[in-house]
Amino acid sequence: MGLNNETMMYKVDKDNANQAREILLTVYEALKEKGYNPISQIVGYILSGDPTYITNHKNARSIIRKIERDELLEELVKSYLSEK
Repeated sequence: MGLNNETMMYKVDKDNANQAREILLTVYEALKEKGYNPISQIVGYILSGDPTYITNHKNARSIIRKIERDELLEELVKSYLSEK
């Protein structure tokens, strides 16, 4: 089987980007309130897909599952690179 050497395009709807940002902020605050390191917990969730990295406090675990992990990751990368 041959591999396609063309670069694939990935597009995210602007509304989904805004939703991802709001979800990340909400989950961050819930994790922080419970005494967790929010960055480590969110990274663990994004890398593994295991929702137990996210607390149930303030319904954060359910909230973060409303959006795909790749959309969360895209929002993080976009935010990081826009600050450079």
